[in-house]
Amino acid sequence: MKLALADDAALLRAGLVGLLERAGHEVVAEAADAPSLVAAIDELATAGQLPDVVLTDVRMPPGMTDDGLRAAVELRQRYPGLAIMVLSQYVAPAYASVLLDAAALPQAPGTGYLLKERVGRVADFMNSLQVVAGGGLVIDPEVVRSLLQSRRGDSKLGRLTPREHEVLSLMADGSSNSQIAEALVITPAAVAKHVANVFAKLDLGPDEENRRVRAVLAYLNQA
Repeated sequence: MKLALADDAALLRAGLVGLLERAGHEVVAEAADAPSLVAAIDELATAGQLPDVVLTDVRMPPGMTDDGLRAAVELRQRYPGLAIMVLSQYVAPAYASVLLDAAALPQAPGTGYLLKERVGRVADFMNSLQVVAGGGLVIDPEVVRSLLQSRRGDSKLGRLTPREHEVLSLMADGSSNSQIAEALVITPAAVAKHVANVFAKLDLGPDEENRRVRAVLAYLNQA
């Protein structure tokens, strides 16, 4: 896969490049600040060579606040099919919701929000990249946990059983039904039943587009 990488920390950026290249991927652009990231993607787009995934930190120059996130949102607006993975040092649900607002739309591209510590879990990180590159949604389990704790009183989330909360958390992590079954040591049929219950309790009928993503975002967009 071809990736564009943005992080103002030179050592971390070099480490990510090495990690990705050892896994057989190609880093086609690097940037140390948000404007440079946008410029690099524009240049690749002009050449007809958009990357499969843009991987960017949230906090970058020039403002050192949410510049990387805002650059990602800008790029998503310019190139609607561009898959984006955002990395953050902190559990910040508000940051995640800004990027993921459009993730439930039909034909939405892959979107991810991971804590930087996840990069150290190489297998999980690589799997998350594959999910996002394939058009899926991945939200870091720690962010999901924070959101679930903060939204326990929500009228819809309050309908879920503890097991359904676990299933929803794993759905947000990009897990398929078979992977959820393996993680929770239950049968695929039981997972399918729990997923159906989550949809029903969050009022997501069979005519809803991308119900799996909408279920994950039901609380995220309200956090």
